[in-house]
Amino acid sequence: MTIATLPLQNDDDLPPRRSLSRIVLKRLLTKPAAVFGLVIILLFVAFALVPDLFSPHDPYAQSLIRRLKPPSFLDRGVDGYLLGTDHLGRDTLSRIIHGARTTLLVSLFAVVVSAVVGIWAGLVAGFFGGKTDAVILRLIDMQLAFPVVLLVIAIVAVVGPSLTNLIVLMGLSAWPRFARIVRGSVLSVRGLEYIEAARSIGAGKLRIMLRHILPNILSAIIVYASFELARMILLEATLSFLGLGVQPPTPTWGGMINDGKNYLSISWAVSLFPGVAIALIILAFNLLGDEIRDALDPQLSHD
Repeated sequence: MTIATLPLQNDDDLPPRRSLSRIVLKRLLTKPAAVFGLVIILLFVAFALVPDLFSPHDPYAQSLIRRLKPPSFLDRGVDGYLLGTDHLGRDTLSRIIHGARTTLLVSLFAVVVSAVVGIWAGLVAGFFGGKTDAVILRLIDMQLAFPVVLLVIAIVAVVGPSLTNLIVLMGLSAWPRFARIVRGSVLSVRGLEYIEAARSIGAGKLRIMLRHILPNILSAIIVYASFELARMILLEATLSFLGLGVQPPTPTWGGMINDGKNYLSISWAVSLFPGVAIALIILAFNLLGDEIRDALDPQLSHD
């Protein structure tokens, strides 16, 4: 995957920051794929922020009389239960809506953790080079040598499944990818004239990294973060499916798929619809990430 960065120009040639942001947003809104991705993401964000506003039923309410009912639009469906019920008679749609909060919360904060660690490691490696760069690269190679899912499963099994542990472990599992992206971007700009000018006026190394280099590589970080969010959502669903994510009765999409796997022959809807929700949100983030990358492509005009 190639992530482009905006070309560096003289200050007189650059449009104002707000104007550039408006132009990029305008470019995104002219792309059907970007609009579709934004709509899906905003819908799930609304589910996460105010789930009770959209849920037709209590996601925790059980009723063995209604267990494993098919969606209401099919024969034998129960009115008011659009996507049917699970093995405990809980409303599938309401649990999907409430599960959006858990999935997006865990994934977002995991990306924040991985970005903070990875950006700092990449900045240090790319700016200082030499032995510092070599040590950080070896640490990256060592972690990437382990399958991420197996690594997180092993650690979660030791420290125990909880919301905080899940966020921290998922975040720490992904920092090498951020570090690689940032390191490559730093290497491409650290020898440019404006960096030398900052050194010549006595700017410290920390100031150069944070005030002069980091703002000029943010476009690459933003694009990669959008793809990483999709990957974290899938990882969280995988861990929840295996019983190592957020524990019941809190609804999670991966946990719902796991709940329904034993009843597929008599009620396929229990696992299908949470899987559709996962696929939709991952597709939305990937589409939006592609379009953001194109909007920031230096080969495209921003006129």
